Amino acid sequence: MSQMPQQATVSQCPSCAEPLESGDRFCGACGYDLSAVPAPQPDRPTIAMSGSALQPPAGSAAWPHAAEPGSHDTPPAVHLPTDLPGTDSGGGGLPAQPPAVPAPPTVPPTPPAPPVPSAPPAPPAPSAPPVPPVPPAPPTAWASGAGRPVTAAPGVRFDRSPEPEEFPLQAPDPRVVTETADGGSAEEPKVCVACRAGRVDTDGYCENCGHAQPRERDHMEQESGPVAAVSDRGLRHHRNEDAFAVGHTALPDGSPVSLAIVCDGVSSATRPDDASQAAARTASESLRAALDRGTHPQQAMHDAIVAASRAVDSLAAEPATAREHAPHQNAPACTIVGAVVASGLLVVGWVGDSRAYWVPADRGAPAARLTEDDSWAAQMVAAGLMNAAEAYADERAHAITGWLGADAYELEPHTASFKPDRPGVVLVCTDGLWNYAETAEQMAGVLPPDADARPLHSAQVLVGHALDGGGHDNVTVAVVPFPAPAQGAGSA
Repeated sequence: MSQMPQQATVSQCPSCAEPLESGDRFCGACGYDLSAVPAPQPDRPTIAMSGSALQPPAGSAAWPHAAEPGSHDTPPAVHLPTDLPGTDSGGGGLPAQPPAVPAPPTVPPTPPAPPVPSAPPAPPAPSAPPVPPVPPAPPTAWASGAGRPVTAAPGVRFDRSPEPEEFPLQAPDPRVVTETADGGSAEEPKVCVACRAGRVDTDGYCENCGHAQPRERDHMEQESGPVAAVSDRGLRHHRNEDAFAVGHTALPDGSPVSLAIVCDGVSSATRPDDASQAAARTASESLRAALDRGTHPQQAMHDAIVAASRAVDSLAAEPATAREHAPHQNAPACTIVGAVVASGLLVVGWVGDSRAYWVPADRGAPAARLTEDDSWAAQMVAAGLMNAAEAYADERAHAITGWLGADAYELEPHTASFKPDRPGVVLVCTDGLWNYAETAEQMAGVLPPDADARPLHSAQVLVGHALDGGGHDNVTVAVVPFPAPAQGAGSA
């Protein structure tokens, strides 16, 4: 029956000097094969039975004496024939042969971890030479007493410290403030709304969990004096393509003026979100400048819509539009609706299907819609071809016939002025709201009764009504209170 070969007992690894335990077949630190290490020769002569040292016969080869078993009854390593110098038939020495390149030792795929020694390691054996420094080439270990180099297998480094099997991942600390090139502190990074631990990268995603962060325009709220507006992305769209601008100023005579602009980007066009933003910003700036100069509010509204149209037209020539443009898409486009309240006068202006509603503070008085849609359904009703219920139930109902954009047929700004005889509020909104409260009576039923005193809360309620109804589109509404007119003012 064959048996596994027994290796010599050594106290430390001949390659890396790592302490060893009895029975180890491989070095736990470097993986060195310990079966190739012969036991060191004991430092005492072999005594013959007669008490005199044995002498080899004359003319015979100088055979080495076998060592006695160690303390663990482990037999010593067997001497190989190649360990003795050879002679020819006449007794002379053989010519020197170049040393053979030894084969690399077998390195186990996963060497066992070295056990913790129970006693301090024994001092290194005097016969074991020190381990040479590791050169750039694969390191070479020397077998104790054999004089034969042992080359490590390719890719094995004995000087490399063990690496952990897993590297712990830790979320970056969002409270760390980066420093700018001039030594100042940069703006504190945003924290992820999902994991509350990672920083938000410039592309809008969390560096820790990868969660997409809400865009700034996904939900917007603003108050300016007595005016307030709210815009929300809705529940079905991936971005908010609506935009608004609210503000207040004064006429040259000191009379207060409130204004609101709401725009709805055309989803089938290129860059609809940029179109609505450019239109709302330009129209608001134009209105403020014209009203400050004393221009009549209705003329100022007309000029503001024209200026907004030019701003949207200019987007078509920008490189960003060319990059995003697809064959089936039109140039950037949007709708617009605005309202101005000044000196007992209410002025509205629009292009497209965004609307303005009048809701009196006294809910016993009728509410009214102040605009007419530029849409297929409105044309069918105006031509007497369909009633309102049939027209707006058609799938073509929301196809607009007027908009702001480079490919619009012809720009026809609509403006109208009213003089209400009682206080109330003006609502300017996109179809994302009026789809869930189409008639003036329905809109008045959703609007809170204290809308004139709490315009922001009222706008939040209206947007919430649309979201509760399904939120199929972007939702935007601005609430503009109309104060009680002076005595003697006319009616609308």
